[in-house]
Amino acid sequence: MGTYGKDVWNFAYFLTHRRELADDIAQEVFIKVYEHLYNFRGQSSVKTWLLAITRNTARDVLRSAWIRRVTLMPFHKETAANPSAEQETIDKLMTQQVWAVVFGLPRKLREALLLSSHYGLSMNEMAETLQVSVGTAKSRLHRARAAVSRKLSEDAVMTGEEEWT
Repeated sequence: MGTYGKDVWNFAYFLTHRRELADDIAQEVFIKVYEHLYNFRGQSSVKTWLLAITRNTARDVLRSAWIRRVTLMPFHKETAANPSAEQETIDKLMTQQVWAVVFGLPRKLREALLLSSHYGLSMNEMAETLQVSVGTAKSRLHRARAAVSRKLSEDAVMTGEEEWT
């Protein structure tokens, strides 16, 4: 948990967009890992194995009848911005804009983009985690990158900013 706990929680949050669910999913993942550690065959890295369990657990939770009937109210903490630090503010706004675009992607594309960009998984590891062929993983990653680039370029044109490269 010490080594991969943050990665598991972040991936769960990325899939669900809810802190409470990410907490529950991360906890459930490590319980499953503890109970089935002897089943780990070593055909992939521990990180890949944990992320695959996280993905499957999150999918199960999101498919459950309880989640479909109950909508949790989002809880947001307001963070104080330092208005005198112009660059920090611009960086924060750009980061928020990029994340908003990424969160707007379909789940399959979001997963591929996160596993590649954030977790640095190889195509083979990504395909194994997503339970798809390597070609499908490559296609999803390409489509995700293209969609993000297209959306950011459209937003830049609409606001009169420089184009994203």
